[in-house]
Amino acid sequence: MKTVHKLILKSYLGPMFLTFFIVLFVLQMNFMWRYIDELVGKGLQFSVILELMLYFSGTIISTALPLATLLAAIMTMGNLGENNELLALKSAGISLPRIIRPLLIVIFFIAIGSFFVANNYVPYSQKKMYAILNDIRKQKQTLEFKDGIFFNAIDDMSIQVEKQHSKTGKLEGVLIYDNRKVNGDMTTTLADSGYIRISDDKKFLLVTLFNGETYEETRSTIWDRSSGLRHHIFDRQDGIIPLEGFNMERSDASGLSSSKTKNIKELTVDIDSIQNVVDKSMSNFNSRLLANSIFTYNKEIIYDTLEPTNRKVLYVLDSIEALSKDEMAVVVDNALKIATNAKSYTNFDEESTKNNISQLYRYQIEWHRMLALPVSIMIFFLIGAPLGAIIRKGGLGMPIVISVIFFVIYYIISITGEKLAREGTWDSFRGMWLATFILFPIAAFLTYKATNDSNLLNAEWYFNLYKKIKAFFKKNKKNRWNLNKININSILLKKVSRLSETEK
Repeated sequence: MKTVHKLILKSYLGPMFLTFFIVLFVLQMNFMWRYIDELVGKGLQFSVILELMLYFSGTIISTALPLATLLAAIMTMGNLGENNELLALKSAGISLPRIIRPLLIVIFFIAIGSFFVANNYVPYSQKKMYAILNDIRKQKQTLEFKDGIFFNAIDDMSIQVEKQHSKTGKLEGVLIYDNRKVNGDMTTTLADSGYIRISDDKKFLLVTLFNGETYEETRSTIWDRSSGLRHHIFDRQDGIIPLEGFNMERSDASGLSSSKTKNIKELTVDIDSIQNVVDKSMSNFNSRLLANSIFTYNKEIIYDTLEPTNRKVLYVLDSIEALSKDEMAVVVDNALKIATNAKSYTNFDEESTKNNISQLYRYQIEWHRMLALPVSIMIFFLIGAPLGAIIRKGGLGMPIVISVIFFVIYYIISITGEKLAREGTWDSFRGMWLATFILFPIAAFLTYKATNDSNLLNAEWYFNLYKKIKAFFKKNKKNRWNLNKININSILLKKVSRLSETEK
């Protein structure tokens, strides 16, 4: 490997890893902000949160990697241009395509690797992340009392505390309503002070109360409306109450299945299966409607009514007119019932077909998303490297601004295309590859300009161009004014000569 290639690779790989982890961190903070309400107050262990963040980072690789590729390419080529290293290489007869050739090879392998990551690791991370989030949603909040407010997180129990000491955990003015008995009897407990906490395994509520009294309703049966009241005074009362939902129970992630949790092989199989279901459902809709709803009782009419002459239909109508009013009312009533059932069947079948089509679109979108990721990484590099060579600015200032602008454009186009594909307005191929089709000509144009040392982003060059255009229009305006003046003088001379001839 040449020394120049080593220099360029060393200049690129460092910013590449740095920007990749920065983008991952920013996107993870966005994730935490989105789910902060579900994570706070659950008493989650740090290992659970760390595991959740690890799996989420796997789901956003397809978003972070193209942006990191673009930003690192602009920073690398910008640093080389700012330090005149790029100019020295070009002066030595090395063109820009030859300079970025080792980077193209590295990006090619990164793009290929990104496909395998998106195909294998991302679906696995999606399953694990959704499983942990579902487990967190099922888990109840920790035991937190607020002064004067009822705590209702425990089933069939309400606890109110007048004051809680944060250091000692001692509770003052405890009021407990207990409705856990099967026969519906309620127990009310009042205490001057006490301690209430959850056991270490989070399966029991440990209650210790001091100087209080208990009021308990008593009924012999559930249907017995007459009730008594039992009163008990205590100096100290200890209780152990079973709890459910405060301990996080991990579920099996293998049961979760969606378009985002499958690799490209599984998506291909599911797409074929759903496509067959949709085609069969749409092709057999009319025949199923006739056979199962309209002509349920007399199936011989089906074949007769499908004949071109429709003689049986005329015969049936003539037969109906020959019926009496009572018999005709029965026939019409039965026809209305059959029509109502047919309408219900049609609505159900239509809704089922729409759901299958919508699911088919989602699976096709994810299939194309995996294939479009490596191509988008290559295109972002072909945009970033020429831009860095043109702007000749390194660091994190100008490269970040330009990278964010291009990424926002890419993101908006991608979201628009995905929305059109999800709605069925466009097919999934056009919708998911729309951003690639738009950005590829831009990448080719920037590469051409950078290879030919274009002043595409040089403000002085644009200012000089503006001055030349302004001078050109000013000169043309002056020439037109002189031409108009000459034309007016020639017209006046002609008129004077004509007047002199008429006088003669």
